[in-house]
Amino acid sequence: MELIFGFHNLQPAVTPCVATIGNFDGVHLGHQAVIGQLAEKGAAMGLPTTLITFEPTPAEYFTRDRAPARLTTFREKYVTLKRFAIDRILVLPFNQRLASMAAEDFITRTLIEGLDVRYLVVGDDFRFGKDRSGDFQLLEKTGKENDFMVVSMPSFRVDGERVSSSGIRSALADGDFDRAERLLGRHYHMTGKVAHGDKRGRQWGFPTANINMKRKVIPLRGIFAVEVFGLDHEPVFGVANLGTRPTVCGIRTLLEVHLFDFDEQIYGRRINVVFRHKIRDEQRFDSFDELKQQIGRDVTSARQYFSAI
Repeated sequence: MELIFGFHNLQPAVTPCVATIGNFDGVHLGHQAVIGQLAEKGAAMGLPTTLITFEPTPAEYFTRDRAPARLTTFREKYVTLKRFAIDRILVLPFNQRLASMAAEDFITRTLIEGLDVRYLVVGDDFRFGKDRSGDFQLLEKTGKENDFMVVSMPSFRVDGERVSSSGIRSALADGDFDRAERLLGRHYHMTGKVAHGDKRGRQWGFPTANINMKRKVIPLRGIFAVEVFGLDHEPVFGVANLGTRPTVCGIRTLLEVHLFDFDEQIYGRRINVVFRHKIRDEQRFDSFDELKQQIGRDVTSARQYFSAI
């Protein structure tokens, strides 16, 4: 799969393609339905498939720290997209230049001159261009004038519920991992490299693998029973704290994972943490001794959860 960053790396199209546009945060079942339709059309027309996305997301650009929590970092999204029939991903930096670009100019530069799109599929609520002036009607009109077809993908539903990134965020915030899994089509996970921490967990008898969260806003907080992949023997069960660690006056958001029956040096390893069950909310304790005792209870709860499934 080819990865193209920015307009400056987008050469004039040599081969036409079929394409789709969106944030694809989470790559949930609705996104997968769009990608599946695109792949089928690409195969029927004998053309490569192109997915156009943005980094950062438009919401992150316009609202900064007030943007909705991202379900996936760019790396996580890219790794997930590699599993599907996509020949090329075009990542457009969402900056002042793109935010102020007229919808008509975006169509001309990206879809017509840059990619020579012959078939475009978008979500039923897709908007683009300066002041969000571009919509399906504009795409359809321009497509007819420039010999490419535009289709709108209706909302994808699971058990009557519309699949959306916002719905998944809501499920994760509520600790409803069954609902999140139904909408995603897989268990929710986060990935990252294990970094050195302050070693407090080791001093208390609960050593942790620490991962710095490269996200402005996270979609869930608390204490969780987790499965960890990416190690020599997998999965490894454990208990994770995702938050700012108020008892130790933490500021940065950190994912700390205590792995059960595990004693190996894994600094620098990239691991995949799968969230299976929420045990409790993060809270501040009056003393380290109280925190240590609570961690012991959390470990017991997580072990009991895994022994029951």
